[in-house]
Amino acid sequence: MQKNKSTLIDDYAKADPTQLMNKFQTGNEGLSHAEAARRLEKYGENTIRQAKRRSELLIFLENFTSLMAILLWVSGIIAIFAGMLELGIAIWAVNVINGCFSYWQQHAAQKATDSLKKMLPSYVKVRRDGKFQQIKVEQLVPGDIFDIQAGDSIPADARVFNPSNLQVDESSLTGESVPVEKVAPYQHGDGEFAQQNIVFAGTICTSGTASAMALATGMVTEFGRIATLTESQKKTMYPLERELNHLTRQLTVIAIMIGIAFFLLAIFFVKYPVTKSFIFALGMIVAFIPEGLLPTVTLSLAQGTQRMAKKHALLKNLSSVETLGQTTVICSDKTGTLTQNQMTINHLWLPGKQYEVTGTGYVTNGKIQANGQDVDPANEPDLNKLLINATINNDTEVTEGKADEKSKILGTPTEAGLVILTRKAGIDAKAQKTQFPRLKELPFDSGRKLMSVITKNSQGQLVINTKGALGSELTICDRILENGQVRPLTDDDRAKIMQVNEDYSKRGLRTLAFSYRIVDGEDPLADQSMADCTIETAEKHMIFVGLAMMSDPPRPEIFEAVKNCRRANIRIIMVTGDSPVTAKSIATRIGITSDKVRVISGDELDKMSDQQLQEAVKHEVIFARVAPEHKFRIVSMCQKNGEVVASTGDGVNDAPALKRADIGIAMGVTGTDVAKDAADMILTDDNFASIVSAIEEGRTVYSNLQKFLLYILTSNVPEAAPSVIFLLTRGLVPLPLTVMQILTVDLGTDLLPALGLGTEKAEPGIMDLPPRPLNSHLLNRSIIWKAFGWYGMIASIISTCAYFFVNHVNGWPNVPLAPSGQVYAEATTITLGAIVFSQIASAMNCRTQISSVFSIGLFSNHRILMGIGVEIGLIALLMYVPFLQGVFNTGPLNVAEWIFLFCIPVPLFLIEEFRKLIVRKIKARHQQT
Repeated sequence: MQKNKSTLIDDYAKADPTQLMNKFQTGNEGLSHAEAARRLEKYGENTIRQAKRRSELLIFLENFTSLMAILLWVSGIIAIFAGMLELGIAIWAVNVINGCFSYWQQHAAQKATDSLKKMLPSYVKVRRDGKFQQIKVEQLVPGDIFDIQAGDSIPADARVFNPSNLQVDESSLTGESVPVEKVAPYQHGDGEFAQQNIVFAGTICTSGTASAMALATGMVTEFGRIATLTESQKKTMYPLERELNHLTRQLTVIAIMIGIAFFLLAIFFVKYPVTKSFIFALGMIVAFIPEGLLPTVTLSLAQGTQRMAKKHALLKNLSSVETLGQTTVICSDKTGTLTQNQMTINHLWLPGKQYEVTGTGYVTNGKIQANGQDVDPANEPDLNKLLINATINNDTEVTEGKADEKSKILGTPTEAGLVILTRKAGIDAKAQKTQFPRLKELPFDSGRKLMSVITKNSQGQLVINTKGALGSELTICDRILENGQVRPLTDDDRAKIMQVNEDYSKRGLRTLAFSYRIVDGEDPLADQSMADCTIETAEKHMIFVGLAMMSDPPRPEIFEAVKNCRRANIRIIMVTGDSPVTAKSIATRIGITSDKVRVISGDELDKMSDQQLQEAVKHEVIFARVAPEHKFRIVSMCQKNGEVVASTGDGVNDAPALKRADIGIAMGVTGTDVAKDAADMILTDDNFASIVSAIEEGRTVYSNLQKFLLYILTSNVPEAAPSVIFLLTRGLVPLPLTVMQILTVDLGTDLLPALGLGTEKAEPGIMDLPPRPLNSHLLNRSIIWKAFGWYGMIASIISTCAYFFVNHVNGWPNVPLAPSGQVYAEATTITLGAIVFSQIASAMNCRTQISSVFSIGLFSNHRILMGIGVEIGLIALLMYVPFLQGVFNTGPLNVAEWIFLFCIPVPLFLIEEFRKLIVRKIKARHQQT
């Protein structure tokens, strides 16, 4: 049976270099040009294949084939078949405009990019026929020998040879924030991608040099394997898309049932001919389909995406706005999202004194303090000794970012933290390196876990400064510096230092130890050359100075964001490539979990069944040292539990989980293009707090969708009431409202106020509510009751009274109701006007569900006010423009009739305010009991 890729990589890592070269039929001279060409033909180019993209035409057409869009196409056909050509064309025009707008939004938000290719370098330096040459990275083949230098992107999975201080940033694969040292002998750390003599495609060399032999290229690399896993995942339908389909089916059933009822009533009660009854029923079906709903939803979602963009969240699909509001679980990585991704020194421990270091990240707005008081290192010899060591025993440069920029480092995060520490202490690094010129460096390696530099002081003596892991430091130290005095290092000292280190480690802090010694005249090194100054001769009889403790600090905003998630009943599951101790420390510190949380490592996760994992994610849990398949599996099991999952990520390793999640959230600053392509949302500030703001916006969008759904459906009852009257009177009362007048409400006067409702801000307390259940629907019993039994019924009574009021003024009941002419036009016009002015009150009432409108500001929503002004102006145009009068069967109203219309909204608004007051009091009483 063929071995899997991970097993092969491990075999390659363990193999003897000579045997491995023989296996790949290569050597130190590299491949010949002929052999390289043959292998290029066999294995293909070293590129990441993109999934075949659908044609733009298909993407465009999708915007016209949703269930609601199909309903509108059919409605247009029905209207034309019923003899209402203008109505049919108008409905189709709405569908076309909405589809084009939706496609434009989608196309503008998500442009296809070859992001995987961007992560690979353009050229690589290889040996061919014994000579170095630059070739395009696409031409690299298995068995090629190539060079690696600081700053290079690794072009293939490869075995390293002759590494010199080689460190590689593998965060795009592992999520681990600290660069990994690469060495020639086989060593295997924790988790996947942990072979220390293997480098992986898509990672970056941060320091050092090496030569390497390509083991796998293109889609066969670990990078390519993750890309394949990502592409194989099909994005599921967004909850809002499913809900709109459900709503469409509901509205279709309602409209058809009403149409059938009217058809039967027209035949058996009014005694209409079958043909005329059928056309009449078709008209009622069209009247009960809210043609303005789809464009209103689309525009409202677009407004939501614009508001979220101002909150640093860019959405690539309109429907994903609402998904955020339904989120129940956030699977979040740690580095850069919950933390700042900037290693910060926050404690210094010296045998005679302890210090706190204020300020976080790679900025110098901090101080060194002891017992809350600022410290001047010039007056603290022991502290000064440690700081000088940190300054000169350092190869990293840090360019401190401005207020709106991220600091840039050239080197390792650990040394960057030391650079910032010395700047906080006011040390001039350039002056110190001039005062203590470096003569030699003994670079860090994973065997001894130390780095030393040999310098010369002002007295001409050699000074050896060493930093590294505490265990390694204690093995080379036999003296200790305490309160300015050097004395022997005792066993009690060692035990105390180790206990201090353990205490800080439990808090998730990494420890770095410092030591030094001065080579005096009695030291054998004093008379020897630098060539004789080796690890064995230099790193011994050292003087222990102290410890520096560091961590990647949480973002300042994260604490409040986590509290908001708890208020909103949203669970956060940390999924990180970092160590279990660090992950637990950060999670408990920022309040994601309690100290009793279960921490599951990647190795433990491999042994768990799906059922065990499904049960584990129901409780407090952290996942550490995870691989790409792990994060994908965690998201999947959460979804099996019925959770709506948002997953964050920035690396290639996160892409499969981002695509699998209900909403994938990529980091815009540190995120790879791969992650951004797989995600639904991109955070432009990489800030977890922005996710919480986006969730609040998502909940607000859903609430607003319900508000304007209620608003739109409210007008359906008064639109249907005239036809009911017509049927119940067996045609004695002419239709008080024509079909074209109904269309005026659905596509004209209702549209702008409905859009205004879509811009409402969040009601107070919206984040104190739990996420809405998966089985809840936009059109629920509350909305049906309000639309048809409360708002709609009141509007129906008012508009019907208005119709009979005009006829009464013109002689009814003494004079029969006219089915045409000036009086009929005036009566239908005031009926239309009464519906519109009732909708004005409805627009104001729908702004809140329970709260008083006065609490959010009666005139705070300018778009609703503008929409109300426009609909009054539109009604006036229909009344007084002769051409429109003919099309819509309208006529002018007199002053008294206008006064009647303007009096309608006030009592309707106050009645609803009174109802909300009663509801609030009942709710408060229930909460008290």
